[in-house]
Amino acid sequence: MEDFKIVDLYWERSERAISETRTKYERMLSGISYSLLRSDEDAEECVNDTYLSAWNSMPSDRPIYLGAYLSKIIRALSIDKFRSKHSKRRGGFEELCEELDECIPDPSSIQAQYENGQLAKAINRFIAELPEEKRVIFIRRYFYSDSVEQIAARMGFTSSKVKTSLFRMREELRQILEKEDMLV
Repeated sequence: MEDFKIVDLYWERSERAISETRTKYERMLSGISYSLLRSDEDAEECVNDTYLSAWNSMPSDRPIYLGAYLSKIIRALSIDKFRSKHSKRRGGFEELCEELDECIPDPSSIQAQYENGQLAKAINRFIAELPEEKRVIFIRRYFYSDSVEQIAARMGFTSSKVKTSLFRMREELRQILEKEDMLV
């Protein structure tokens, strides 16, 4: 079913909206959540919470790209779940944060919190200027939380090529942020 028809079902408050969303997007949503949480149970809970959040937010929001809208919701819910569990394990969200540690300013500083809007704009400019291939790698890794191996398989590259590309993009982003005085 087309996204706009599913959104119409949400606006009509039809319970069919949830079943159509599940049919079209459950696999994608589960993958995003699992890649952050590394737990089937927690991912399933976040997927269900995503449906509820979409149901509650649709009367005021009318997304054009339902998949992106749902991705943003599940990513936020999964990150919240991760933080609430205070996991000591390495992997998922923690691993991604470590990779970007040198690029992103210290979030505890007041100035960094003020500059978050500027930081988001700088990162968006950086991503927009990347060639499509690199942009896909960066977004698959740092938004969808795909593993290096998943990205390599999806793109037909070796894991080594993906790791090298990510390393170089992080370094380039760090240099851009330093140039714009965004690194503390």
